[in-house]
Amino acid sequence: MTDSLPPDRRPPVRQPADGATRAGEIEPAERRLEPPAKDLIATLPPFDGLGLDRIVLATTLQQVEAAAAVLLAARHLGFDTESKPTFVRGEVSEGPHLVQFATLERAYLFPLHLPGCADLVAGVLESERVTKVGFGLDSDRSLITSKLGVAPKSVLDLDAVFRRMGYRKSLGLKSAVAVVFGQQFTKSKKIGTSNWAQQHLSDRQVLYAANDAYAAMRVFAALPAPR
Repeated sequence: MTDSLPPDRRPPVRQPADGATRAGEIEPAERRLEPPAKDLIATLPPFDGLGLDRIVLATTLQQVEAAAAVLLAARHLGFDTESKPTFVRGEVSEGPHLVQFATLERAYLFPLHLPGCADLVAGVLESERVTKVGFGLDSDRSLITSKLGVAPKSVLDLDAVFRRMGYRKSLGLKSAVAVVFGQQFTKSKKIGTSNWAQQHLSDRQVLYAANDAYAAMRVFAALPAPR
């Protein structure tokens, strides 16, 4: 947790009897904490996200297999999905169209239209050994279950972690990055609502999707254990 943050922005950590901080013993705050205001976040320096050179966008089954092997060997992964937006009332989403995971070194993007990709992604999602972390994951899990026929396991919604720390409102990824790192995580609404079902994603889409998962992984790694 960065020491540059004011004390009222830092997650409360229980102090053991000897006065030394025992890592991982988080207790609910007696007073309720507020997420940082949007105008405050706008003044913060930018979050240092991944560049294209650290993002793997799978375009062949061989790339999917290699990436899945890396991910299944990890203990924790940042996790998110992207879906083509629906604009007509009553229209049912056919997403997710893209599933993304991230370690602290790289992000891996899986377009589900790629033959054979869905089964390998499902294997990562069903792994109980690999914890998948992110924000606001309820809709992601629901769509995955509908599309892939599997229920993701070992999923940790970081918003619930911040609630236990004492934040009375949902933080979301942008607020969490501000609280933990004192940095601004920028998300383009135009890119977020773009066509994620298209065969070839733009560089801006790739960066957007990858850093959603990567920033969640960075936040998770900076929090006291256990989660």
